[in-house]
Amino acid sequence: MTAPPAITVLAGHSWTAALQHPFFQHALLAGTAVAAAAGLTGWFLVLRAQVFTGDALSHVAFTGALAALAMGVDPRIGLYAATIAVALLLGALGRRGRADDVAIGSVFSWFLGLGAFFLTLYTTSRSAGNGGAGVSVLFGSIFGLSASQTLTAALVGLGICAAVVAVARPLLFASVDEAVAAARGVPVRLLGFAFLAIAGACAAEATQAVGALLVLGLLAAPAGAAQRLTTRPYSGLALSAGLAVAEMWTGLGLSYAIPRMPPSFAVLATATAVYAATYLPAVRRVRPAYRGA
Repeated sequence: MTAPPAITVLAGHSWTAALQHPFFQHALLAGTAVAAAAGLTGWFLVLRAQVFTGDALSHVAFTGALAALAMGVDPRIGLYAATIAVALLLGALGRRGRADDVAIGSVFSWFLGLGAFFLTLYTTSRSAGNGGAGVSVLFGSIFGLSASQTLTAALVGLGICAAVVAVARPLLFASVDEAVAAARGVPVRLLGFAFLAIAGACAAEATQAVGALLVLGLLAAPAGAAQRLTTRPYSGLALSAGLAVAEMWTGLGLSYAIPRMPPSFAVLATATAVYAATYLPAVRRVRPAYRGA
């Protein structure tokens, strides 16, 4: 009996076949960099209780991309400009560079209204020439990346990873004990702004892979699973990035094997299943006690 495609895609010969296709090579390269960046950034979002910020930025990404499309420019310009600018705005409205729920809720609702406006403007003026662009913003188009888009996504993803690693130590200190960190001379407010800018760039980049509606899942699920599996900060960071990359690969493989399954759904379904598995008693028992980094 022949095994189902969803099973055989994980075998070596199936991966070899998939890698013969340029679209899959592009998706794998870009997806790896994006997932690693989302895993590292998401770990700090969860640690700092700023997951709602990630949710808000995903909707800002949608609005920014639609604004760019409505004006006839590259949607990536709108993605990065909107998410980074709003992330910094949220930090300015919050305390010590941290966005609070009131500021997030106010800006979130305003940008949802702007999103509705730009969606109407786009669909009535430009959708005839590029009808699939709006759907790609919502749900991602990782299998449709060109070689140049793939290179850009990979470089931006690696840049985000490098930025997170560069600020990881002081940001960890400021996240765990903000008052003591400030007393020791750590620039807490500046770090808060820097991290929000990184989170904004990461949300914009991840939108191209899984879409604006599902960005939060890629930011939160691997990080949440990692924090449930280990209390060691640097091990948790590495585990979060590793889980995100593994889930990206698995999702792409499943989507290749089952063409009817969108890659964004496959990636997020895998991430959700992994997070749910951390609640199993057998998995929770292997969590090590905290002994530092």
